[in-house]
Amino acid sequence: MDEGEGVTTNARPVVTASPGAITLVRHGEPDLSRRLLLDWRGYEDWWAKYEQAGLLAGQTPPHCLDQYAREARYIYSSTIRRSIETAQAVCGKRPFEQLDMLVEAPLPPPHLPTWIKLSPKSWGWGTVSRLWWWYTDNHNAPETRHQAVQRAKKAADFLVEKAREGGDVLVLAHGYFNLMISLELKKMGYIKTVEQGFQYWGCRRYELKER
Repeated sequence: MDEGEGVTTNARPVVTASPGAITLVRHGEPDLSRRLLLDWRGYEDWWAKYEQAGLLAGQTPPHCLDQYAREARYIYSSTIRRSIETAQAVCGKRPFEQLDMLVEAPLPPPHLPTWIKLSPKSWGWGTVSRLWWWYTDNHNAPETRHQAVQRAKKAADFLVEKAREGGDVLVLAHGYFNLMISLELKKMGYIKTVEQGFQYWGCRRYELKER
């Protein structure tokens, strides 16, 4: 098995008085163009390719991620290629673990008339599909909103447990599901100390409130 590809860290749990920070990072830019117009069937095909795509060549992770990786006790990616390649770019030869629970929430498009053509960009099919999935709790989706919320709670619980063992936690995964995790972290008393939005390589960093 190559280093950086699904290798589990074997650090022993250490109980400390101060839990570590949890940093949620969106993956780098995938190697797939968004400069086209598609009907809903075309967007389904595009999304299937997006789920298989790796990162666009020539990208360099922001320096802050180098620091977060050096300081992290635990590092995780999802099992999707763009997330794994992001972790490899940030971690170098340092091992990290791939987790199914961190994959992106689905984006099934509504079946609009085929003369309606939108871009795959976030303000096109991305927004339409996310709103459709969220507010209808689409049961034809591979995962409903309710199921994704439960998965986000499970992921947040897992990350908090690791942070309580001592040291920081770094997650290199996906934009919207990272947001869903962050909402759960806030409920658990964590405050946001870094906010970089939804851009590629952007991160949200959370630390536990002082009591």
